[in-house]
Amino acid sequence: MKKLESILFNINMPERRAYQGALLVAEPFLRECYFNHSVICLIEYQSAETSMGLVLNKATNYHLSDLVSTVTRHESIPVYCGGPMSCDRMYVIHRLGDMIPESRPIAGDLYVGGNFDILIDYVNSGMPLDGYVRFCLGYSGWGAGQLDEELRKNVWAVAPISDSAKLLTGSEDGYWHRQVKQMGHDYRGWLYHPQNPHMN
Repeated sequence: MKKLESILFNINMPERRAYQGALLVAEPFLRECYFNHSVICLIEYQSAETSMGLVLNKATNYHLSDLVSTVTRHESIPVYCGGPMSCDRMYVIHRLGDMIPESRPIAGDLYVGGNFDILIDYVNSGMPLDGYVRFCLGYSGWGAGQLDEELRKNVWAVAPISDSAKLLTGSEDGYWHRQVKQMGHDYRGWLYHPQNPHMN
């Protein structure tokens, strides 16, 4: 029993700093509805200024064709909840690089934004989406110093992107568990906490 308690409650979180392109992985007790078991990709980070990220694993009830009238692809394309801010705006995170003019690099082969009409042309042409493009409504934002304070309080773990293609596949609780497993032994205890402890 002592060993189990040690695994569950004595979580050794290595101290890490945020940076653009990092993943913020919610600690298992975070209950806020937008961020419970969430994984966020930081698309902008400035410690002394505002920072911005997109939650990647929370699907909405919308499909892309519900929101964009020019989508003609018959396949249902999920739209994710990027966060609680500017929920009337759509953000796109992708691995299409120079194929999409005006895209802004985040890290490695991961980009955000770009010419939306060309992105929709890509969608309508039947090109692969899973692992390449993810559409999000809204974003997650922090004021100056706010994210650093949350990191000091262990609200988030900071992890590197190990596989950008896998980053744009999967969703919900399974996505969070997959990411935690990639983070190694120090976070093993996180995997034993239920998403909603009141259900136990």
